[in-house]
Amino acid sequence: MLEVGAGLGEFASQLTGLERLVVTDVDPAAVASMAARFADRPEVEARQLDLGAAALVDGVPDVGAPVSTVVAINVLEHIEDDAGALRALAGLVQPGGRIVLWVPAYMQLYGEFDRLVGHVRRYTPATLRAAMVAAGLVPRDVRPVNLLGGVAWWVVVRRGGAGSPDPRMVRVYDRFVVPVTRALERRVRAPFGQTVLGVAEVPAAPAAG
Repeated sequence: MLEVGAGLGEFASQLTGLERLVVTDVDPAAVASMAARFADRPEVEARQLDLGAAALVDGVPDVGAPVSTVVAINVLEHIEDDAGALRALAGLVQPGGRIVLWVPAYMQLYGEFDRLVGHVRRYTPATLRAAMVAAGLVPRDVRPVNLLGGVAWWVVVRRGGAGSPDPRMVRVYDRFVVPVTRALERRVRAPFGQTVLGVAEVPAAPAAG
């Protein structure tokens, strides 16, 4: 597995039992921090990866051997050429492998916070699916998630005009709202949410001859 935009490795630290885990970030300081953090895990490699630059030249970054799965959490929305970025990621994945994406949802929720952190856009399931198709990928599951988070974001950040989420409210949200949302969305498919989850497949190479 390869994670793009892994930051300090918080998500990656939960991934165990893999033969190989490549953690990447655009920031060399973050890469160095992850290399130190995972020094006792021989299956983990920390590498620098600027997906935006790779997409601009339509190239394939060097991360060693292809992986079976790429995960990118809150990355694609920062890149102008999102289809190009997905095309570059596809070059890192074995044929038949998957690219798993989490991206912020719905331009109706776009506000000052998005601008401050460099979001080019927010997505709907339709626009994320379109970017996947334009990159030559096969969408397998594209849907909104985190319904209650979307409502809270609209009220506090977008409608309320807050420049960024209040850390105290984030703690309350994590403690009380997240468990309720998870339980709800196990039973009901959310029609709207704070995030769009997308899973795309890299097509298998055509048979020779």
